[in-house]
Amino acid sequence: MNTILFELGTEELPPKSLKTLQNALQSSVEKSLAEQNIAFEGIKIFSAPRRLALQILGVASVTPDKVETKKGPNIKASFDADGNLTKAGQGFLQGLNTTGLNLTKDDLITVSDKKGEYIGYEMTIKGKSVDELLPKLIQKALDELPIAKRMRSGADKHEFVRPVQWVVLMRDGAVIDATIQGHKTGNQTRGHRYHAPDFVVISHANDYESVLEKAYVIADFAKRQNNIKTQVATLADEVGANAIVPDELLDEVTALVDYPVALRASFEERFLAVPQEALISTMQADQKYFCLTDKNGKLLPYFIFISNIDSTDKQAVVKGNEKVVRPRLADAEFFFLQDQKQPLFALSENLKTRVFQDKLGTIWQKSERIAKLSAFIATQIGANVENATRAGLLSKCDLASTLVGEFPELQGIAGTYYAHINGENGEVADAIAEQYLPRFAGDELPKTDIGVCLALADRLDTLVGIFGIGEIPTGSKDPFSLRRASIGILRILIEKKMPLNLVALVEQAILGYGNTLDNLAKTFTDVMEFINARYRPMYEDKGVAVDTILAVSAINPHMPLDFDDRIWAVWAFRALPQAKTLAQNNKRVGNILAKAEGDIGANIDESLLVETAEKSLFTALVSAQNACKPLFEQADYQEILKTLLSLDEPLTNFFDTVMVNADDVNLKNNRLALLKQVRELFLSVADIGELAI
Repeated sequence: MNTILFELGTEELPPKSLKTLQNALQSSVEKSLAEQNIAFEGIKIFSAPRRLALQILGVASVTPDKVETKKGPNIKASFDADGNLTKAGQGFLQGLNTTGLNLTKDDLITVSDKKGEYIGYEMTIKGKSVDELLPKLIQKALDELPIAKRMRSGADKHEFVRPVQWVVLMRDGAVIDATIQGHKTGNQTRGHRYHAPDFVVISHANDYESVLEKAYVIADFAKRQNNIKTQVATLADEVGANAIVPDELLDEVTALVDYPVALRASFEERFLAVPQEALISTMQADQKYFCLTDKNGKLLPYFIFISNIDSTDKQAVVKGNEKVVRPRLADAEFFFLQDQKQPLFALSENLKTRVFQDKLGTIWQKSERIAKLSAFIATQIGANVENATRAGLLSKCDLASTLVGEFPELQGIAGTYYAHINGENGEVADAIAEQYLPRFAGDELPKTDIGVCLALADRLDTLVGIFGIGEIPTGSKDPFSLRRASIGILRILIEKKMPLNLVALVEQAILGYGNTLDNLAKTFTDVMEFINARYRPMYEDKGVAVDTILAVSAINPHMPLDFDDRIWAVWAFRALPQAKTLAQNNKRVGNILAKAEGDIGANIDESLLVETAEKSLFTALVSAQNACKPLFEQADYQEILKTLLSLDEPLTNFFDTVMVNADDVNLKNNRLALLKQVRELFLSVADIGELAI
């Protein structure tokens, strides 16, 4: 058992893909090793701007021998009456001997299966050399990497994401001779492009990391990233700041450098008058800088950048970066000041010629619909209707601003800044940014009531409009992000504890379109089904079992907050010891009622309760109904289900001793009515029969 080293040296790899490429390479090689039955202890993966590499630790030299059983003709067809091989038997033996064996009749064995007995032979197949298998295995892994567009270099027919420059393949201290990606393998790598540009010999596969570190390359992605985080934190602490280090940006910066050197620079404080989101956006997206804020999250006039060179004149590098970032910040300042030459609402004139969707009118028309729907929602939650209307009319105005034109990710944020500058009501101004919350899974929700009105109205208007023109999302295609919009609606209503009915909200959104939409009934049905279908992935992400979600979905509650209360009540009920029997009996009740012919009566005739078990069930039912009445008024579903545990034993005894489909029609109908009331009592919370416990 020893170490295999593979390294693919290339021109600079795409930084946003580097982490994905290294993980895919590791996964593919691990899978192939397992398929080839090659023993190994583990894989260590490496990636840097000009290389993908891995060490296979504790890897075997050969694959294990394996035994294959060759099966021939059946026994009767293989031997004659004297026990000699027939032509069929001789043919099987000759076939085995063509592989180099020298077998006789006595070497054959009997092989049995369900169909009978056959002659056969157990053949031992020697293991293969791992070093011979590795080149094809590695090439296969490279061919399977998730590369959107491959390229060729010059006349080389081999394709990769970037031109390949060298290949290393070694077992311990020896080179494994092979050709990968059109390059002969060797034991020489290259270090840092500037600090150590020449080829460096790797004496042993275990020395890979140390050899490269001496050549100014930290090959381990995770180690390089931790190095960056430590340096950034240290420089931020020196000025009493917190660094903004988004995961995606950190991954990208890590992929851009071999030998990270963090440096802190500054910019003029006058730029802090510009919305900090614009400054942060341009510094992160264009320059790959880490911005610094104070303890309250306010931007400071500093930034940290990662150099790939350990310069002898670091101050010159700092000044160079300060010089580069200044024009970008000045552009943001110019756009911000330019937009302030007119009130935010004046930008609405430009929205009257900007199309939201060909069949659904302009962005201004959408704003008007949002304003009306926001006002309706405000009446439902006790918010200020006038403010909700004003916020709706201003909601999309910043889309016509020069700042958002340059920084599209600032839509909403820019509007909030301009609204505050214009002296708009504070809640109105804040709502403009809040309308886009939540932007992704786990994102924060709107904080203000008007923000909630706007966020719900915007999403509902888009859902109804797009469904109304038949542009329903299919498969993975969802250009208007309707799935995310639906989950956003549900999250807001549930997490903000708002007892709003989805039916009323969707109906009101449809009314906002007037005669624009064709089939209003179909639009309503489709939108409701689409939003309700989002419950399942939303609660599955929280660890709730599918059967629990289906149990609540079966009764189709129209109020998301109520749906949530029922989910957690059923989830708690599901863990109780009586839950399994009650679920099974509920399913049985449902099946019996579904098969019953004609209408089942609503009332139970006590005089027709003749069996002890049905009398006991009736008594328990009435007691549970009375106990649950005040609980329904409080929507205390968890306590209701605890109360219904009292029906467990009576319902079980009923099924054990009572014949529901009695010959006496009156008895039969009365028992069906009894079961119907039991069923209805459980359905007041959820369809417990859906639970697969």
